[in-house]
Amino acid sequence: MLKRIVGRVEEGIISLLLVGMTLLVFYEVVLRFVFNTGLSWIQEATLLTSAWMVLLGASYGIKVGCHIGVDAVVRLLPSGPRRLVSVVATVLALVYCGLFILGGWIYLDKMFLIGIHLQDIAVPRWIAHSVLLIGFVLLALRLLQLLCAFVRGQATSFRLADEAAKALEEVAEKVGTSGKNET
Repeated sequence: MLKRIVGRVEEGIISLLLVGMTLLVFYEVVLRFVFNTGLSWIQEATLLTSAWMVLLGASYGIKVGCHIGVDAVVRLLPSGPRRLVSVVATVLALVYCGLFILGGWIYLDKMFLIGIHLQDIAVPRWIAHSVLLIGFVLLALRLLQLLCAFVRGQATSFRLADEAAKALEEVAEKVGTSGKNET
């Protein structure tokens, strides 16, 4: 139940960020092209909102299996070697996350000590950019969950979005639907 609540909160935050970013851009476009004016802080707010959405969305993408991957060769492997390749890829991704977590911590610590604020918004830079740390910690946690699934034998490879298969299914549905209409 807690897992479901956390998932809903995560989806809600990402959705709110997307809606907020869309509204900010729409408002700026209306101001700029209708009233020939604008607000300087909207561009910075849009950029930050986008960064938060992307970095939080990366971990969510692993959860729901919507990342696109090049796994044509890996799919040809038997389940044992496929699982080994997936474990190695996950460990390498965790190392990558670890480097970003370390770099994010150092950066945020310096921004906190210096006390710099954003250029157009009266918010400390370390708070606005804390998504570097939050996003990569969440991504590392999702990768650890995936690694545990590989080690336990619950999964042999990443759940990746297969856009080609999805497109073929949609074409088959359309052909099937149009074929039924003609008969």
